[in-house]
Amino acid sequence: MQANAVSLTGMDGSSPAQALGSTRVHKILQAVEEGFERQVAFLTEIVQSPSLRGNEAGVQRIVADALSERGYKVDRFAIDERLIGVDPAFSPMNTQLRDTGVVIGTREAERGGGRSLALNAHVDVVPTGPEQRWKYPPYSAKREGDWLYGRGAGDMKAGLCANLFALDALEAAGLKLKGQVQIQSVIEEEVTGNGAAMVLAAGYKADAVLISEPTDEKLVAANTGVMKFAITVQGVPAHPFEVARGRSAIDVAYRTIEQLRVLESRWRSQHSEAGELFDAVDNPIALTIGTISGGEWLASVPSECRFEGRIGFYPHEDVSARAKEFEEFVEDAFQTDTFLAGCPRPEIEWVGVKQGGFVLEPGSQAESCLAMAHRTADGEGRSLERFVMPCYLDASVFARHGGMTSLVYGPVAEAIHAVDERVSLASLKHVTKTIALFAAAWCGVEDA
Repeated sequence: MQANAVSLTGMDGSSPAQALGSTRVHKILQAVEEGFERQVAFLTEIVQSPSLRGNEAGVQRIVADALSERGYKVDRFAIDERLIGVDPAFSPMNTQLRDTGVVIGTREAERGGGRSLALNAHVDVVPTGPEQRWKYPPYSAKREGDWLYGRGAGDMKAGLCANLFALDALEAAGLKLKGQVQIQSVIEEEVTGNGAAMVLAAGYKADAVLISEPTDEKLVAANTGVMKFAITVQGVPAHPFEVARGRSAIDVAYRTIEQLRVLESRWRSQHSEAGELFDAVDNPIALTIGTISGGEWLASVPSECRFEGRIGFYPHEDVSARAKEFEEFVEDAFQTDTFLAGCPRPEIEWVGVKQGGFVLEPGSQAESCLAMAHRTADGEGRSLERFVMPCYLDASVFARHGGMTSLVYGPVAEAIHAVDERVSLASLKHVTKTIALFAAAWCGVEDA
């Protein structure tokens, strides 16, 4: 879907060349070019710092040091678990996180008068899977031609680098922003979204937030709500010689998943206010079973099985209502399904993101500003495309609970969450230029 043909505007409604001047635009773009090898070196360093859930402290130290060296006021804080279940921005979390947290670097405008901006990225990554399947070791950050490989290279440490080095380019070009700018490095995006929720709880807001997720240089127009769950079912254990008296908990789990596919199909057909946005998406609701574990002994009919997954729902739908419907559906299945009837009541847990989606209404000044920055940085005048993402994004937290204009835009990446994840360096350079021009036009600039 193409963005509306609107001009990028500076604070006074001017185009970027008018708002910044062609000389300033050239200096900004040139500064990104000149600093790009340093940017790739920094990306290599943070990709080589594994940051699975609970192990983000190392990479966050690198980020905090980089911000401090650049003169940002650095704030570091942990997720306050007491807010879970109290603040609606927070989602359920069944893991205690120690020695890790959020890092924010803030730079105030000397004279003010400009709009504020937050540049956000997350540093947590998902597991690599079997490392022998990778072309290169997943944390080696191997560079090959236009690509840099590694877990987190695309999702989304490249975006973090774009945020940081875009602002570096403005300084190198001899410019200062007229509005406050924040660089936010958060955790928990892949599981709960509580890193973004903690940013809001700590009082950090801005006139707009840009999250540099890997979007193939497109702008996210909407995303789905998401709920992450775990279901534990019980069977009847038995010895193989009397298998007929048992009932496999693994078979019960399989049948429960089959029933959840029915719920998935039902929700897909129930278009809401924003449902038409997702018509081109194969499955916006996407029930995914990510893990399964069951049984106690290889030669016994298993007693217990647990599986974890996620399911989506359309924006504007209430997450509490959807969660209640999910629970009631599972309980009803265990009463009406002939195979499940008579089994012990299943245990349902909410173990991660439990948030509604969001829709970026077209026509905002922030989108207009980003669209022309994208066009100007490209050199070929390409329009900024809009598309939807049927997954969780921290943008939902900022939009729904912070009332902030939330833009999600970032580089081309391939195989995110998969084997041989990689990011295009040419795309990363273009995105960095775009963010630099966007920040300058959005906040306003003056000569240093």
